[in-house]
Amino acid sequence: MSGFEIYTPTAEEVDSGVLGRRLRAFNYGFVGECGQSQPVWVSARDAQGTLVGGLRGFVFLQWLNVDLLFVDEAARHQGLGRSLPATAEHRAQELGAHSATLNTFEWQARGFYLKQGYEECGRIDNYIAGFHLPYLKKSLAP
Repeated sequence: MSGFEIYTPTAEEVDSGVLGRRLRAFNYGFVGECGQSQPVWVSARDAQGTLVGGLRGFVFLQWLNVDLLFVDEAARHQGLGRSLPATAEHRAQELGAHSATLNTFEWQARGFYLKQGYEECGRIDNYIAGFHLPYLKKSLAP
């Protein structure tokens, strides 16, 4: 690897987006030109206006990628946990998504997602302290 310098880029270099544009240009040679990722954000608040849950994700290459889903303990078992992903999945379909994917630690919500129609498609065993990290996917019905 002679002739190369590995370095920590400046914030300006990272913010410029040059690296991402170069990767996208490479990928376009395989999958054609595709749009940027599109955020899918859904939140819920209680009658007092307090944030009690939300989902953050994005659609890219026709997939909804769920980054996080959280519902406060006091708001659980009231249907909110089902409503947030269902709303996000619907919005993702409007953005052209045909499927959804996520990962969740085994102590978090694997069983919940399986009940919502997700299936485990992979896992990393012993990801942390003897726990596995399952990867799940779901086809979004038209």
